[in-house]
Amino acid sequence: MTTDTTAYDLFIDGEFVASDEDERIDVEYPYDGTTWATVPSGTTADVDRAVDAARRAFADETWAELLPSERAAVLEDVADAIDEHADELAELETRQNGKLIREMSSQMGGLGEWFRYYAGQCRTLEGRTIPAESKDGQLFTHVKKEPYGVVGAVTPWNSPLLLTVFKLAPALAAGCTFVHKPSSYTPVSALRFAEILHEEGGLPAGVYNVVTGAGSVVGDALVNHDDIDKVAFTGSTEVGRRISADAGESLIPASLELGGKSPNIIFPSADLDNATNGVIKGIFAATGQTCLAGSRVFVHEEIADEFVDRFVERATDIDLGDPMDPETEMGPVAFRDQWETDVSYIETGVEEGATLEFGGDQPDDLPGECFLQPTILTDVENDMTVAQEEIFGPVASVLTFSDEAEVLELANDSQFGLAAGIWTEEMRQAHRVADALEAGTIWVNEYRTLSFNAPFGGYKDSGLGRENGLEGLEAYLQEKTVWFDLSGTVDDPFKLG
Repeated sequence: MTTDTTAYDLFIDGEFVASDEDERIDVEYPYDGTTWATVPSGTTADVDRAVDAARRAFADETWAELLPSERAAVLEDVADAIDEHADELAELETRQNGKLIREMSSQMGGLGEWFRYYAGQCRTLEGRTIPAESKDGQLFTHVKKEPYGVVGAVTPWNSPLLLTVFKLAPALAAGCTFVHKPSSYTPVSALRFAEILHEEGGLPAGVYNVVTGAGSVVGDALVNHDDIDKVAFTGSTEVGRRISADAGESLIPASLELGGKSPNIIFPSADLDNATNGVIKGIFAATGQTCLAGSRVFVHEEIADEFVDRFVERATDIDLGDPMDPETEMGPVAFRDQWETDVSYIETGVEEGATLEFGGDQPDDLPGECFLQPTILTDVENDMTVAQEEIFGPVASVLTFSDEAEVLELANDSQFGLAAGIWTEEMRQAHRVADALEAGTIWVNEYRTLSFNAPFGGYKDSGLGRENGLEGLEAYLQEKTVWFDLSGTVDDPFKLG
């Protein structure tokens, strides 16, 4: 279905510019399938132009050589500009991927805080001195931190701007410049975001560039570009492996935030009202389309029946509908291919012995082709496909356990290690379990909360590196060691040390 559409161009060197070719990509509203925007299907030549602009902005002292206080001031202005346009950006996000407007409004309302936090880091970033261990101490040695240079970033469709800012804010604070390839499903918000950051936030031309297009063309060209100094990626583990291999071939660092199959563990002492809310939040909020979704629900066998009854009762009451309506509680899957993937996993789960406790169908009373009921599978074993592979949809697998040792073994028996939830009123148990779980983020009696000042990333196949917090800034800095001789005499040239 097509309605009035807005045609966007690429954003390169501080302005909108046409692509090297005429081919374009439609952007649809998942709620009803209407096309509301088009963007260029970029080319390798477009990537070259964007990287050249970012390199000039980095090399000609436009950005990296600003005083820390000057760079911080720009980031604070950027934060103010984002605040002023939060409602507009939230609507763009929802129209692209069908996430709830109330969730996107909350995300966009807090997005400026990432830039304010890293503006503060600009002013406090320091190096260090190292005591001399040779020449009788007559050496002065210091370590300074410098930006890598031009960053190539590839981001997904599920939380487009938030996951972009996880990379962009610390990269800019470090003094890097940025070329961004957003998902072809959600490219519009990035283009508008770049415009706001430059025109109203005062970001110099060339510091943040956006090239839309296919991952196989624009993404590959960006990741493999000879003039990219660092790669940052959020997406599937499969694609992350390829990007890591490409970065390794180029000998440049890569930050990878990848897939997840996170356990949400409910012990007998848990407050079941809170635990049920937390499980709903972990899997059905955002229609399950989040890398940290608590898609493996482990429930102690003593309370399993009671919990499942509560879980199903709550699932039946979830209000599906137009994500632009603030009363809607769950929107559509972002696009039809993902819907078909989700349904295929449900069918596989039943074929392997799981029970379809609730859901699994497309409601008849809603438009489009992308709605899927919140789905609960019980009688799931940990070696089933639905318990091991990332589904990326509103599908919860419920498993039972008998004791703490068993659930730790089951929870850690996964290729992934992004996040985990623990529901218990016994705090000693909470500490023991949190220490033993193989995951980068652990929530106790809560789920799916993040902050600009807390590092986020995964163990095992869930990625490499950390975003947010001081660790997120360090990812865009490299160390330089500088030695000064204070003795006035050069040692034996054939003796090292």
